[in-house]
Amino acid sequence: MIRPAAALFVLAAVTAPAWVWNPYHLHTLIMAGIFAVLALSLNLLLGYTGQLSLGHAAFFGIGAYASALLTVKLEWSPWLGLAASVVVPAVAGWLIGRLALHLRGAYFVLLTISFAGVISLVSVNWMDLTNGPLGIPGVPPVEIALPGLPPLSLRSKPAYYYLVLAAVVVCYLVCLALVRSRVGRALVALRENESLALSVGIDGTHYLVLAAIVSTAMAGLGGGLYAHYTRFVSPEVFLFTYTVTMVIMVVAGGKGTLAGPVVGAVIFTALPEALRAVTSWQWQMLLYGILLIAVLFLMPNGIVPSLSDRGRRA
Repeated sequence: MIRPAAALFVLAAVTAPAWVWNPYHLHTLIMAGIFAVLALSLNLLLGYTGQLSLGHAAFFGIGAYASALLTVKLEWSPWLGLAASVVVPAVAGWLIGRLALHLRGAYFVLLTISFAGVISLVSVNWMDLTNGPLGIPGVPPVEIALPGLPPLSLRSKPAYYYLVLAAVVVCYLVCLALVRSRVGRALVALRENESLALSVGIDGTHYLVLAAIVSTAMAGLGGGLYAHYTRFVSPEVFLFTYTVTMVIMVVAGGKGTLAGPVVGAVIFTALPEALRAVTSWQWQMLLYGILLIAVLFLMPNGIVPSLSDRGRRA
């Protein structure tokens, strides 16, 4: 039952531009894909190491600014900008991982929130670099250059949708390879019982830092995709609401699974748009909250694990 549903989900994702004719609906799917990358990145920390990062929007913003600054001010290729949006947050993730050598639980949460606050202040006040609250306009679109042919711009929504879809697939496969490897088993062992894992020779610091690097690199990629899609970056990319949205997607979709964050990203990106179409803004957040509580009450382990359990029982 689950495999046909997964196959249908993949088929719908691959063929979406052929049957989603409304540009705004396709825009929603593109944003869902970007949030799927972010949810997968947070799931590596929350779902597999048990560490909650409430400053994950900082790495999303660092990736967006890195790509925007390099492509606008230094006129680098957007592809190099996207590469920088992966590398720069990964370095920041390594730094956070090293600073948090002995921090777990609430202390790790406080560290990530503090880091996000510092980065947000830098983006607002370092006018010479970031242009402050005015942001950085004119971020160039991604282009594909083939020998002997003019550059092909991915400015259209269908073209950019497939770029984002490719990024989701790559991030999913990276997470799959990591989780099924020795690294993934070590992360799960540290999550379940860190003292016992350390007693059998698992280097907790090494694996947690590695998870932080991969997680922040993927979050930065989401930021780079967002920058080249909206073609504008401002300090709003560091808003705490982005992190809250990621946590909702991971937890409601099913933390500790790979499909859960993707499904959660699609549902909780489309849900606000669906509510906007059927009711006034005064009722949107109320209905959103009620539906979220209902999901968590009826499916306490998340949407994907609950549906999988019901499918096996059936």
